[in-house]
Amino acid sequence: MKPTMNTDRREKNRAPRNRTLSLSADEIAFYRSRLAKINAPVLQAEIENRTVNCDLFSAIDYLPRDFVDLLFIDPPYNLTKTFNGTTFRERTHDQYVNWLDSWFSRLIPLLRTTASVYICSDWYSSTAVQQVATRYLKVRNRITWEREKGRGANRNWKNCSEDIWFCTVSNEYVFNPDAVKLTRRVIAPYTDLSGQPKDWERKSDGDYRLTHASNVWTDLTVPFWSMPENTDHPTQKPEKLLAKIILASSAPDALVLDPFLGSGTCSVVAKKLGRRWVGIEIDELYCCLAERRLMLAEQDGSIQGYADGVFWERNSRKDDRTSRTLTADKPALELF
Repeated sequence: MKPTMNTDRREKNRAPRNRTLSLSADEIAFYRSRLAKINAPVLQAEIENRTVNCDLFSAIDYLPRDFVDLLFIDPPYNLTKTFNGTTFRERTHDQYVNWLDSWFSRLIPLLRTTASVYICSDWYSSTAVQQVATRYLKVRNRITWEREKGRGANRNWKNCSEDIWFCTVSNEYVFNPDAVKLTRRVIAPYTDLSGQPKDWERKSDGDYRLTHASNVWTDLTVPFWSMPENTDHPTQKPEKLLAKIILASSAPDALVLDPFLGSGTCSVVAKKLGRRWVGIEIDELYCCLAERRLMLAEQDGSIQGYADGVFWERNSRKDDRTSRTLTADKPALELF
């Protein structure tokens, strides 16, 4: 059965230009048949490049040992949040630390000695994540990225950033700084005595500088309604964010594990970038969305914000700025 396109299982009234991915009942049945299950010890070949629909707590001890090159973890943060009808409730700091440790400690045997680990958090849960990560890994850095979106507050600062803890198993690990350089527009270009650009380049659509990536990321856009990668998952990460992590901390054909896959961003980007993947997610609908996105990645391997082998600052390319014009047939896109 071939899945139909542009249908909406939830029958939401979407705007005409809304590109949020959704699934019909027939599509869910089709993608459900592609999902893997774990209820006994499995070999790597049985779950490699698969979406695994199961409870991490029940499956974790059945997973192979020493097979993961890059572990990306985006767990529920320590706040009350509902995911497709299932609610994760806020805990005390110590309770959240214990919850993290209850599964994080069991993931460590899955890692190769050269593996890297990235753990997402918000400001409130960040100290708990650091506390647990330090018990088992070498903490290398804390990345802060601007979510751009966020609700205003009358008695506090607007919350529009999140953290990602970068850790490694040992002192021997992969890091590719040249693979994650950022292209920025040059506002005040310097030249040498002969008038030639100094550490920047003149192009037909402007002046640009290629810079090393720092631990502050301000070039990301949270997925929203006009982006083709967007789903109804409430905490979906941008493909561009995962591309930075995967390119920086894994080699081609490395295996990437995401034990809280959500709607599949990590697996999709791993596939687009020539890595192997395993994604584990307890919610069947999110697993099916991940499978649809993986199938779409076979037709379109592009990643918004990553082009010409470098990452582009938001709205920095001339073709990006002109492409955001609204028309009846083409939605407004913030491509970068």
